[in-house]
Amino acid sequence: MRIINRCLNFISAGMNRLFVKSKVLPENPIEQYNLNPANPTFYIVRLNARSDLAALARVCKKYGLPNPTEEQLLGNAELDRFIGIQNPPPLFGNKSKPSNALQQGKQIIDHLMQSGEKNVQVIPVTILWGRNPGKEKPGLGTLVSHSLTPSWFRKFFVLLFSGRDNFIRFSQPLDLSLLVNEKAEVDELPHKLLRVARVHFRRQKLAATGPKMPSREQLFNSLLASPTIKKAIQIEAKEKNISQEQARQNALKLLDEIAANYSDATIRVADRILTWLWNKLYNGIDIKFSEQVHELTDKGHEIIYMPCHRSHMDYLLLTYSIYHLGLVPPHIAAGINLNFFPAGGIFRRSGAFFIRRSFAGNKLYSSVFKEYLSQLFIKGYSVKFYTEGGRSRTGRLLPPKTGMLAMTLQAMLRGIDRPISIVPVYIGYEHVMEINTYLKELAGNDKKGESVLGIFKAIKNLKNYGRGYLNFGDPISINQYLNDQQPDWRESIHPTDVQKPQWLGPQVANLADKVMVNINSAAALNAVNLLAMILLVNDKHALSKPKLIAQLEFYLHLQRSASYSEKVTTPDESAEQLLEHALKLNKFDVISDEFGEIIAINDKEKTLFNYYRNNVLHLFAVPSLLALHLFKAHQTTMADCQALIARFYPLFAKEWFLHELDENYITRVLASFVDQDLIEIDGDNIKITNSNDCLAKLEMLGRALSLTLQRYAIVVGFIQTSSGIEREELEHESQVLAERLGTLHGIKTPEFFDKKVLIGFISSLREQKLITETEQGLTGSNELCEVYLYLKALLPARVWQSIDDIVQSQAQHVKD
Repeated sequence: MRIINRCLNFISAGMNRLFVKSKVLPENPIEQYNLNPANPTFYIVRLNARSDLAALARVCKKYGLPNPTEEQLLGNAELDRFIGIQNPPPLFGNKSKPSNALQQGKQIIDHLMQSGEKNVQVIPVTILWGRNPGKEKPGLGTLVSHSLTPSWFRKFFVLLFSGRDNFIRFSQPLDLSLLVNEKAEVDELPHKLLRVARVHFRRQKLAATGPKMPSREQLFNSLLASPTIKKAIQIEAKEKNISQEQARQNALKLLDEIAANYSDATIRVADRILTWLWNKLYNGIDIKFSEQVHELTDKGHEIIYMPCHRSHMDYLLLTYSIYHLGLVPPHIAAGINLNFFPAGGIFRRSGAFFIRRSFAGNKLYSSVFKEYLSQLFIKGYSVKFYTEGGRSRTGRLLPPKTGMLAMTLQAMLRGIDRPISIVPVYIGYEHVMEINTYLKELAGNDKKGESVLGIFKAIKNLKNYGRGYLNFGDPISINQYLNDQQPDWRESIHPTDVQKPQWLGPQVANLADKVMVNINSAAALNAVNLLAMILLVNDKHALSKPKLIAQLEFYLHLQRSASYSEKVTTPDESAEQLLEHALKLNKFDVISDEFGEIIAINDKEKTLFNYYRNNVLHLFAVPSLLALHLFKAHQTTMADCQALIARFYPLFAKEWFLHELDENYITRVLASFVDQDLIEIDGDNIKITNSNDCLAKLEMLGRALSLTLQRYAIVVGFIQTSSGIEREELEHESQVLAERLGTLHGIKTPEFFDKKVLIGFISSLREQKLITETEQGLTGSNELCEVYLYLKALLPARVWQSIDDIVQSQAQHVKD
């Protein structure tokens, strides 16, 4: 029998080499799960199939793992390493013979209980042939679908048509000590082991392929039959004085406009195209912290991806990355502006569903869309939407739009029993494709609609854009969030009617802010945004190469030793390597003279570089303020530093979505300054050193906040010098003053004059009770006076004088 098995295994291995190409996750299972190939090792899989065994054996050989085709000596017994829970069904009939999995599990557990051995590795391995989720109503496509447990005949077709799309995912070895130590009947333990494995494989399959797909007709019929849409149809018929059938047809048209039409075949083709595209566009894509997403899917969580929105490339980059992490591409909320030929149809078949910018005045549309979104969650589809609503034109995170998030919570109030988690995602680029368009729009040009012509222009301009960055932020369990913040939320659950309890609005707003904080806490530093931080604060946006490298090394050391967040990623390369890489992106000029090389930002790139600096400016907020304070004062105390940060950090936190201040953060930043020989600390006293480049380094870092503080000074100065001013007038006058200051000092940063940014700052002052609104207008508090004095001390005299002169003159004009 063993000889026959070896012959069959040999034949399967040969077919595997010919027809099978496997994608393996994680890329290094030994390192990821701390596996020891010398320990007794077993692989538990869903199906006891020779093709699965052959594919696994080939992968294990490649990664240096024990061969699953060989037996494992455990005590005095030799056991098969390959444990298949279920045997394939026979060619005719549906009933499979019982596998040996239960017997193998019993032998392993008996050995552990008798010997007390703790180093046995039982590794769950998910093996999928293709990523097709299958149909709710089976058809011809199920012949090659892995969603069935196929007979050897069907498996032949699966191997033939899906062998090049084989997916193998190793998981964390099962903790058998927990199982053995449980107070349960010994005979029950092997059954529990297999039950745990079955649940694991169901979750893995759902995470990789998603739930089975209904036909579009099935989906629409089920939605139109829901009580919510039925009621909306009745209201539509009554309000528009049309028949029920006409109203129903209107609802059907809306569903056709909204709904995705997901196609696994489209995804596979798109995968190949995008692989070519990324190689054409980027030097690589860095993906960090994806393991926490896998942990959530392992626990059966439904995932909502909420990324920041920099570019239209975000749609492709995130979906592509998720697919290559072995997870099903999410259904994506896309603006209706992207539903144009031919892109709309491709996006729709890739999982995009389309949303109008406004629901106002269209009750039927609102009901249809909310019901569609609810059904996505109820059926278990992962979803992706951009909480900012649109792309950021300045590089800063935009204030969150809460509509989609509110509908998500309303869907939960339908009684979804599956845990749902939000995964914030930071997306960054060394070059954003639309950057020139953004600059034109900020200058006042109208936004151009998307079109086929735009696609061809984009393809024509394909070039090397450096690297792309995708960091997954700390997940937020919506269930846990509501349990903590709104313990009675389950009282609002209703299985059919859309609920809008009083607490919904405030909780949605708080949750949206938390998402934004977690996005910015996972920012990615790169060569371009670091050089933008340095060069933009220097005259002519240029610096000698040695000084530039020294400042870059300073910033790298600062972020590595005193990072704002554990999720912030810093390049592994040295300053010299980063500069060499950046110079290849054609964004800089290298000017040589007899004293050496000068690195300068290209003239056409100078304003654009503000965008890249704004991606990461929040990471330097506290270090920059401390550096500016030290540069101006030369010596200070720890208490003074803490008081300064305590006064400004709430303003920074509101503007840049920062998390609560870590009490040790200031100490870590100052310790980094000490390491760089910039300051000396003696007890509570701090003073700058006498090193040659100390003042220059601190000044450059401090100037990173210069424009932010100038903007603060304009608003605060106007409030302080006016005996009371109406809010609308303050907003208008502050923008006028910002524009004039920009003219006087050559400031071309677009957000410096952005009225929305100024309005946001004024709102922040009000929320923190630094200003109060009375019948006489806005008045500042004593704490605002402190801010005013700090700003006066921190800003250069020439800049402060300009601000003060303009403010005083304008304030007198307002009085007159």
